[in-house]
Amino acid sequence: MQVTLWYFADCPNWQLAEQRLRQALTDTGHADAEVLLIAVESEADAAAVGFAGSPTFTVYGVDLFDTTAATGALACRVYPTSHGLAGVPDTADLVAALTGHATT
Repeated sequence: MQVTLWYFADCPNWQLAEQRLRQALTDTGHADAEVLLIAVESEADAAAVGFAGSPTFTVYGVDLFDTTAATGALACRVYPTSHGLAGVPDTADLVAALTGHATT
């Protein structure tokens, strides 16, 4: 399984996002999954990749939290969580998204 965490350096949430992603991978039996950290460094890069905001999680290039609201800009992303909107999904939500995704 190839998982990518897309972020921009000034995002205050990307490091917590990486921690939760790695925990979710462990929880789903994929602790050995390849995790790529890709920094989106400019507005031009964001537009070119259809950046959905930081942090964004993809598996084989497919957004785990599918959105049609790609910003194409260096912007923070928000996720619905058990405590309201937050800059990082709960680990349980990452587990559910990973479990529902093809793992080959």
